[in-house]
Amino acid sequence: MVSTAVELEAGGRPVRLSNPDKVYYPARGFTKRDVAEYYLAVAPGVLRGLRDRPTTLQRFPDGVEGEFFYQKRAPKGLPDWLPTARIVFPSGRSADEICPTEPAAVLWAANLGCLTFHPWPVRRTDTEHPDELRIDLDPQPGTDFHDAVSAAHELRALLEELGLRGWPKTSGGRGLHVYVPVEPRWTFTDCRHAVIALGRELERRMPGRVTTAWWKEERGERIFVDYNQMARDRTIASPYSLRARPEATASAPLRWEELDDVVPQDFDLRTLPARFAELGDLHAEMDDFAFDLDPLLELFAQQAAGDLPYPPDHPKMPGEPMRVQPSRAKKD
Repeated sequence: MVSTAVELEAGGRPVRLSNPDKVYYPARGFTKRDVAEYYLAVAPGVLRGLRDRPTTLQRFPDGVEGEFFYQKRAPKGLPDWLPTARIVFPSGRSADEICPTEPAAVLWAANLGCLTFHPWPVRRTDTEHPDELRIDLDPQPGTDFHDAVSAAHELRALLEELGLRGWPKTSGGRGLHVYVPVEPRWTFTDCRHAVIALGRELERRMPGRVTTAWWKEERGERIFVDYNQMARDRTIASPYSLRARPEATASAPLRWEELDDVVPQDFDLRTLPARFAELGDLHAEMDDFAFDLDPLLELFAQQAAGDLPYPPDHPKMPGEPMRVQPSRAKKD
């Protein structure tokens, strides 16, 4: 049965929410209205991570058990108060993506069935120069969240040695993300090389526990530093984004001191608003920093190990090794 639309207010702007009683998380009974009210409760935090950033919407019109799609191009009927920015894909094609600037944009997207926001690491004023490094610590089969935590602690020490600082968050799944704000002076290629450098140094410091191997057959039971999350048109879930999991978990900013005492399931649609009300946005001070990338680029050069494979949808890049799965290359 279709329920009557309601009007909610976000930052002083009314936003229509259609079919508010539609169930989005059947396992827990959470509805579209629950999702909207969640995003209202954490609005300052989620907006901080999205503000002025070209943002892809991961939409689930029929809830987490239905089909989903990624909305990269700004949809028709875009409100005149919601700006866009032109972004360029690896193919050379371009699109205009939404760039949230106020809480109403988050609520408007939630009305479209958006559960997870995927912002680019750039601002709409300069879409060619990232202002965030995003380091994705991805547990492989045989490892878990606590293994990612161990890698994150070593990463924190490494960043501090280089005069940098990171801000951790759960992915909302099994892994961890660490953000480092940087000056928007370097290209996507530079930023990707910076993350490769961090990953290789973590490999050296944590042998057998961390890997930068792009091919799954080579990763083993290790934490994969997914350096290609810094490639053009690669994004990760924003802070406070809900995830399409039965438990309705969310990507939660953390304090370094609590990493050993939490699990991803601690942070969901019900628990995170209360945490936000008590602690505020634990990533808020990121906006006060912008670090120099040169120490990481120098480390990349010192490692003298060259580049690593790009994602399959990218054109062949200068200096990239053969993009062939190792087991297939041996057969050839």
